Amino acid sequence: MTDYKQQLLDRLENRTAKVGVIGMGYVGLPLAVEFARAGYQVVGLDVLPDKVAMLNAGKSYIPDVPTETLAPLVESGHLRATTTYGDLIDADVISICVPTPLRKTKDPDMSYVIAAADEVAKVCHAGLLVVLESTTYPGTTDEVIVPRLIKDGLAVGKDVFVAFSPERVDPGNPTYGVYNTPKVVGGVTPACVEAVTKLYEPAVETVVPVSSTAAAEMVKLLENTFRAVNIGLVNEMAIMCARLGVDVWEVINAAASKPFGFMPFYPGPGLGGHCIPIDPLYLSWKLRALNYTARFIDLASEINTSMPYYVIDLVMEALNDDGKSVKGSKIGVLGMAYKRDIDDVRESPALDIHELLEEKGASVTFNDPYVPNVRLSGNRTATSVELTAEWLAEQDCVVIVTDHTDYDPAFLLEHAKLIVDTRNKIKKQTGNARVVTL
Repeated sequence: MTDYKQQLLDRLENRTAKVGVIGMGYVGLPLAVEFARAGYQVVGLDVLPDKVAMLNAGKSYIPDVPTETLAPLVESGHLRATTTYGDLIDADVISICVPTPLRKTKDPDMSYVIAAADEVAKVCHAGLLVVLESTTYPGTTDEVIVPRLIKDGLAVGKDVFVAFSPERVDPGNPTYGVYNTPKVVGGVTPACVEAVTKLYEPAVETVVPVSSTAAAEMVKLLENTFRAVNIGLVNEMAIMCARLGVDVWEVINAAASKPFGFMPFYPGPGLGGHCIPIDPLYLSWKLRALNYTARFIDLASEINTSMPYYVIDLVMEALNDDGKSVKGSKIGVLGMAYKRDIDDVRESPALDIHELLEEKGASVTFNDPYVPNVRLSGNRTATSVELTAEWLAEQDCVVIVTDHTDYDPAFLLEHAKLIVDTRNKIKKQTGNARVVTL
């Protein structure tokens, strides 16, 4: 009888394993690079031919993966890209890193995961390890992935191996990447845990095994729910401080001087990115099916979703103090990405602020050095303007849209001071224009 587990472990140990990564985005490409740097033969799959062509030319389109890092891996043959699932037929490992967005009804859109799982099933064979990295609700791996792989009589933990390992990618983070961020792994069986641990050990510094795929799925949701709830708390604190005439930044920075029992979070115009605004709602949706209401999640989502509207209220109040209305006013927006120093606009509250101001009749322009243009509703495109003293002086109001939620506390303490300094500097450059920020 063939010992498929031992064969797989041997190939992982001597780096002869072929690893396929489905989805060459912000999660999949950095992971593929680390696998290739560890010595595996990696095939990255993406449905977009332009991405595949760039990768095969050794050129990166993601800031977290410098071309100087990618190119040698492509040249050495350790990493190549394809649009064809048939190229994964001889893979020893397949990692699924596809989007898991929400529908407008705020229930999970599992279509990308299901489509990828269906394609993996077509190339599934004995000895294959399949790892889901896409963030999802507890139970997805067992309920969606496993049934598609065992339909031909393969047994999980004996013939095929299935695991979940939540992605922890933080775009633009200068300190933590895939390699030095601990990797949580959970398998369907102990043999699956052993295989997935062996896979990641040469590619990351620390592997953290848990008892099941559901536990690993829940880890990711706890991490992001923790952040969403605390961000919702501090956003409401900002509103309360404004009502009381207190500077919320001063309060937070003073509270952060306590060496125990407090972790600083910072207010922002709303939540953006591929995780925090979405992931907790996966858990909330799952619990509703079990007749339970995730009250903290729902309340935090309500507060965080309302923040762009609060920013609009601040703009209206600022203009009103000058005897102006939003309609007909020139309003400049500083920042369009969901956080500073990246080009990612997914779920960015700046998009909502831009469109809400336009709906009220304002003439809106924006500046973001990392985002040359953005798509708006109605198939419209807005283009970033150059940040000059002349442009600032032309505005009736300048809105500083900065999300302060995605950096470590030490950085944020300094960043909070930077925001205040920037606000004061812009006030000097804008003449009589109002400046709005939290």
